Amino acid sequence: MTDATQTHEGEPEHHAGGRANRLNWLRAGVLGANDGIVSVAGIVLGVAAATTDRPAILTAGIAGLLAGALSMAAGEYVSVSTQRDSEKALLAKEKWELESMPDAELAELAELYQNKGLSPELAMEVAEQLTKHDALRAHAEAELGIDPDDLTNPWQAVLASSVSFTVGALLPLLVITLPAVVRAPLCFVAVLVALAITGAISARLGGARVSRAMVRTVAGGALAMAVTYGVGRLLGVTL
Repeated sequence: MTDATQTHEGEPEHHAGGRANRLNWLRAGVLGANDGIVSVAGIVLGVAAATTDRPAILTAGIAGLLAGALSMAAGEYVSVSTQRDSEKALLAKEKWELESMPDAELAELAELYQNKGLSPELAMEVAEQLTKHDALRAHAEAELGIDPDDLTNPWQAVLASSVSFTVGALLPLLVITLPAVVRAPLCFVAVLVALAITGAISARLGGARVSRAMVRTVAGGALAMAVTYGVGRLLGVTL
């Protein structure tokens, strides 16, 4: 068994762990865009409800964009770095076990393949072959679900989330610069359309029902914008 199978075009197919990591940062990007859209839309609509002063609205929106992007980046870095540290610790423990108790680890690997449906004889043969080729990789992938050469990357998550947050935030920020009479309704509609798109993409990546994800995402965004706009109107009148 090799580290990568061949596709019909002769190109190596990536490990499942690598695909999972790519899906993780893609989801982080989609969620970042969704957060950017909703967060900045709420800010600019709330301020726009209280005042028609365009510089004040833009200042609040830009501040929200920067704060949100930096917050997303910091949160993703801490979260993914913790996950990477856990993966490294598991790999170190597995390496120690392979060096200290190789026979027990071989039996454990064979049992894992036997539990997947192989006969005891074939499971042991597979375990022996994989152990001879790369024992740590064999155990990491079968037992831990980790690809030692493709650990989670915190900087990849930071880039995906912060850039996607910024891109998502630019939509309400640009729409809110339109004339005062149309800026709020157009911003509301544009944001709902964008949220429907991000909800659909998120559902596709996660293998969930698209319609349910779209309704949930749009409803949450609509509620957030309605609340912030209402608060802005209230403060604009009282102040």
